[in-house]
Amino acid sequence: MTQATQQTVYDDNNIFAKMLNGDIPYHKVYEDDKTLAFMDIMPQAKGHVLVIPKQKAIDLAGLEPEYAAAVLMTCKKVMRAQRQVFEREGIIQMQLNGAQAGQTVFHYHVHLIPSSIHELGRHAVTQVESNQLADMAKKLATAIES
Repeated sequence: MTQATQQTVYDDNNIFAKMLNGDIPYHKVYEDDKTLAFMDIMPQAKGHVLVIPKQKAIDLAGLEPEYAAAVLMTCKKVMRAQRQVFEREGIIQMQLNGAQAGQTVFHYHVHLIPSSIHELGRHAVTQVESNQLADMAKKLATAIES
């Protein structure tokens, strides 16, 4: 698929669908009946979390309102925990719709990045060690529960 091609059919084999199916491991931060939040393995900053709906939707246009609301509520919980755990006031909330906008996984998702725009690294450049992600995920999950 070229950058100019818009994906219009949901791919059940995308990485987030595989995570939701339990086919590949991830470092969970939070989960409820409509959403899942987990650590980005190739983060743009320490504590980078992705929030996804459990609905099969490529982008915001295909997301049902109740799932959109659930994603935003989960984002609020995660952001509160990120501010506490990473002692950061600034959280970049980013959501890309379509290849031309930079979307690379075609399952709707929101990036929550504890950083400033001036400190933000490039995405998908360096993979973080699994044990570091597990530690951050545990701290964030604890902060959300309290």
